Amino acid sequence: MKNIRNFCIIAHIDHGKSTLADRFLEVTGTVDKRDMKHGQLLDTMELEQERGITIKLQPVRMDYEGYILNLIDTPGHVDFTYEVSRSIAACEGAILVIDATQGIEAQTLANLYMAMEYDLKIIPVINKIDMPAADPERIKLEIENMLAIPREEVIEVSAKTGQNVDQVIQAVIDRVPSPDTAGMRKKFEIKNDDEAKALVFDSVYDTYRGVVAYVRVVSGTLKKGDSLRFLNAKTDIEVTDIGYFRPQYESQKELLPGEVGYVVTGLKSVGEARVGDTIWKGEKALLEKATPLPGYKKVVPMLYAGIYCVDGDDFPLLRDSLEKLTLNDAALTYEPDQSPALGSGFRCGFLGLLHMDIVQERLEREYDLDLIITAPSVSYVVRKKGGEEEMISSPVQMPDGSTIEAVSEPWIKMEIVCPKDTVGGIMKIVQQRRGIYKNMNYIDEERVLTLFEMPLANVIIDFYDNLKNVSSGYASMNYEFIEFREENLIKLDIMIAGERIDSLAVICHRTESESLGRRLSKKLKEVIPRAQFAIAIQAAIGGKIVARETISAFRKDVTSGLYGGDVTRKNKLLKKQKKGKKRMKQMGNISLPQDAFQAILKKD
Repeated sequence: MKNIRNFCIIAHIDHGKSTLADRFLEVTGTVDKRDMKHGQLLDTMELEQERGITIKLQPVRMDYEGYILNLIDTPGHVDFTYEVSRSIAACEGAILVIDATQGIEAQTLANLYMAMEYDLKIIPVINKIDMPAADPERIKLEIENMLAIPREEVIEVSAKTGQNVDQVIQAVIDRVPSPDTAGMRKKFEIKNDDEAKALVFDSVYDTYRGVVAYVRVVSGTLKKGDSLRFLNAKTDIEVTDIGYFRPQYESQKELLPGEVGYVVTGLKSVGEARVGDTIWKGEKALLEKATPLPGYKKVVPMLYAGIYCVDGDDFPLLRDSLEKLTLNDAALTYEPDQSPALGSGFRCGFLGLLHMDIVQERLEREYDLDLIITAPSVSYVVRKKGGEEEMISSPVQMPDGSTIEAVSEPWIKMEIVCPKDTVGGIMKIVQQRRGIYKNMNYIDEERVLTLFEMPLANVIIDFYDNLKNVSSGYASMNYEFIEFREENLIKLDIMIAGERIDSLAVICHRTESESLGRRLSKKLKEVIPRAQFAIAIQAAIGGKIVARETISAFRKDVTSGLYGGDVTRKNKLLKKQKKGKKRMKQMGNISLPQDAFQAILKKD
């Protein structure tokens, strides 16, 4: 156990952690250079390689000069914070990668604080020193001021060229502690030596093997054929295979304390082997007293949106596709939904906007579906006058206003790192979204860390785009959920041609309702195609209309063929046309393009 080093790589998006992981595989000889492919080796999904982001974490075991190095390459996006926290919990050290051209960013700090909570040894690395705009001396000053890490401990590397990567590996060996028994017992609260425990830090679905759990063994030994128990899911399994990542599966007879590996469970859904759960082995008599490892929670979706097919005949394919995606993604939830305007579809829950974007793109790419995605919304807690509380995920589920006593919405703590000259503009867009300023610290002479509290609903629309515009692309943000807070919230309905369109309804603050209603009405007027009859677009709160726009009808000049004669001839034709348009209005259908839902996503 003394020669084992378990560590992860944490960084802001696009700071080069996956490229650095590839260089580790080369330097340690885990993968031959001829087997290295373009892009990141550990980013196995086509979508990951195209976008240059890590969506799914990937572990790998490397042998180097008598040491066993277990690396976990983690996602960098805020949507996957819980997965990152479980990966960090499985390690004793973390390599903190900072871009030499950009410096410390918001998610750099968020992941670092998480690693420090678990008492990990931090190895700071400045990457991309080969870039013309690199300024490693300025970044070292930032690290000293913000992180209180001496500049002597910082390693300058270029993951692209491989410069100084061997120094990082040596630092892992020298600085990261081994997973000694005493340290593990304290960290994971181990009290009984007669049981084996392992932390599940990820799980994937394999078509032929079922669910494969990625584990860090905390105590005891896991072997092929063992009968194990998932303590939180209360599921029993028998191990059909066990082994290491190199980075492909390499079967072994057993996993020892402190080791990282995989366990083939044979389960049919990753929902039965959730991230953060505890695998337990021991005497059946001890099962009632067995306690799970600390830190587990069931991931709850933060955003909800409706997914519908443009072609109604594709609904069965959409249902099957979502079922297959959830086999590998326990955070994705879905339930059937029916819309008068859009037909049959599903109401889906996501971790965040990136998660939603990834699911949409995978459905369209992998299953060749043409989809309409409604505007995302957050979940709300509605307290009725009788005291009963109900969680709703869609404006359609909002009860009648006369029965509601209070409505609570999710609030977040947001950290924004930005140039000092852009603080005023950023504060303005935050306050426009009911944000509350909390604190501000200078990272260096030019960059500032600001802290706000905001409603999540006002962040998911277009806040990130506005933040980038105000800061000329230099600001970065990170957020975490705080609590549900009671606010003066109401449901704003959108009616088109007198019919309420449930999929366009929104829940908003009462003070914003009229301006939002006017904005949505104008946007919808621009994107909904004209018809042979006039179309009224109305925004309503209950029975009160707060905004209206009218799409004028196409009009044929029916009097163009007349030449002279009495005026009654002209009036007769116009009256006949008017009757025809009235009848057409009763029978006509309004087509809602995807742009109608995109209109809700734009504040402009």
